[in-house]
Amino acid sequence: MNKFKYSVGYFSMTGALMLAAQQSSAAGFQLNAQSATGLGRAFAGDAIIADNASVISRNAAAMSLFDTAEISFGGTYIDTSVDVPDATYTPIVGDSTETSAMDVGGSSIIPNFYYVQPISGTDWTVGAAAYSNFGTDVSFEDDFMADEFGGKTSLMSVNLGLSAAYRVNDQLSLGAGLDVIHGSGEIYRKGLLDVEADGEALGFNVGMAYEFDANNRIGLSYRFSPDLKADGDVTMGGETADSINIPLPDMIEFSGYHRLHDQFAMHYSLQYVKWSEFDALTSDGLSTDIKEYKWQDAGHISVGGTYYMNPQWELRAGYMYDKAPTDELTSLSIPDSDRHWLSAGVSYMPTESSTIDLGLSYIIGEEGDIDESLSVIPGTSSNITATTDVSATTVGLQYSYKF
Repeated sequence: MNKFKYSVGYFSMTGALMLAAQQSSAAGFQLNAQSATGLGRAFAGDAIIADNASVISRNAAAMSLFDTAEISFGGTYIDTSVDVPDATYTPIVGDSTETSAMDVGGSSIIPNFYYVQPISGTDWTVGAAAYSNFGTDVSFEDDFMADEFGGKTSLMSVNLGLSAAYRVNDQLSLGAGLDVIHGSGEIYRKGLLDVEADGEALGFNVGMAYEFDANNRIGLSYRFSPDLKADGDVTMGGETADSINIPLPDMIEFSGYHRLHDQFAMHYSLQYVKWSEFDALTSDGLSTDIKEYKWQDAGHISVGGTYYMNPQWELRAGYMYDKAPTDELTSLSIPDSDRHWLSAGVSYMPTESSTIDLGLSYIIGEEGDIDESLSVIPGTSSNITATTDVSATTVGLQYSYKF
């Protein structure tokens, strides 16, 4: 058993770009904010639809579906509400006390950028991307009674990706990409833990796209997420170190797209996230683990539809069920639970070459239960039990241009 247990699990930088501190809107510390089009359909079919260059963030092989160069860029606004309306805190010394904390989430704008370039006269397509998969910003007030369980957890992460796709034949395309990841973060628990660190790592992704015909296609992708060593200042329980080790989860995604009618298509995605790799946060310079998690593998399933109203307007909607990875261990600074996404979006094409996309999702988290203990002195411990309510509103705006 660890001598010290701290809630620092949101400090992660997997294959992602964040130019500002974020509050996670998906289960675990995952962030679904890669595009406004994806947001508007709950990311159903995003690894194969390829209606703009943002498909790079899900499946590099789908770049083969582009006939001309295209650029897409935009941002997603996330406003997350995390409430702890009813908690019981038992300190090391003294009686149990009722406490609460309301609206400890945050809001931010997450940018993204994508470029796809078919290579004339060849079966190759290349692309570049800057986007985000993970991040968080959770802060409890200084006067929160159970401050050893609350505190501050924030991060920024940046992912710059280069990808290439090769069309094998009329049906099959293969793709791969390299991710250069930079992450920085801050974790603070009053008098117990203080972390400020940043670092870099390399990840990669591979994928395939298969077209049955012009109206039916599927995509499959795998993303390898490296263990990231972040250098900086780490202080815990009287010990100091100069780095922290963060194991990051790999991801597999399968998507399908089927245009059933000239004006309607259905699409779906199944994503598997190997959260069990995120077993503990450690540091080579400390005698104990910073925090043990024992998460289980999880992911999401999403379904959606697109209505092609006319050459200028498209409407879309979707639903996602997002499974939380938390298992037998729970943590107040990870107020995680299964989540339900309700999404809608619209695309407007003022010209044949340009598209403006708007997406909106409302995320409803199921009630979560927290039962967490902290042992600093052998034979003693403090404890907090609580229920948490999590919800989020996300709005995405994006512009795409075909050259």
